[in-house]
Amino acid sequence: MRQLKAMMMVAVVASATLVLQACGGAQQLPPPPPPTRTPDVIFVPTRPAVVDAMMKLANVTKNDVVYDLGCGNGAFIVAAGKIGARAVGVDIDPERVEEAKANVKAAGLTDRVTVIHGDIFDPGLKIGDATVVTLYLLGQLNAKLAPRLKAELRPGTRVVSNTFDMMQASPPWPHDATEMVDGYTPIYLWRIPPR
Repeated sequence: MRQLKAMMMVAVVASATLVLQACGGAQQLPPPPPPTRTPDVIFVPTRPAVVDAMMKLANVTKNDVVYDLGCGNGAFIVAAGKIGARAVGVDIDPERVEEAKANVKAAGLTDRVTVIHGDIFDPGLKIGDATVVTLYLLGQLNAKLAPRLKAELRPGTRVVSNTFDMMQASPPWPHDATEMVDGYTPIYLWRIPPR
């Protein structure tokens, strides 16, 4: 009899919990984490001189919407936010996402800079409102991303890359401008062509 009463009590508590959750009276379960896979590249921080040169080459202004695909520690989105641009950083590595969020918060930029834990190759990630896209990936990853950039970004959108070009894309995508930072780090600029 005791066992039956205990089972009935458990059933009543479980039912009450379900009713409370359905009515919003109990704490909601957190959303599942975004799907992840192994990062395509190891994290190498972008040097401040390179961030500055990329900002200048892409002519980033306070009127821009900057997407950093593979944002790492958030150096570029923080720099963009500091001049008043809206910026979005995307990274697949949860550790980098937390570091970027902490750097954005420390800079006091949470009102205009967002960090997303996501996959830059996921078509569900929308990038079409970008006016500037920054990259620090490998050449083959730039090549894989090139068709998406050309298809989703508006004509005139600037794409700037640290170290790696788009010549492995099919067809190759020659850059519109290039610059050497400190004599050894190339940076490249493309503009999305008219359709």
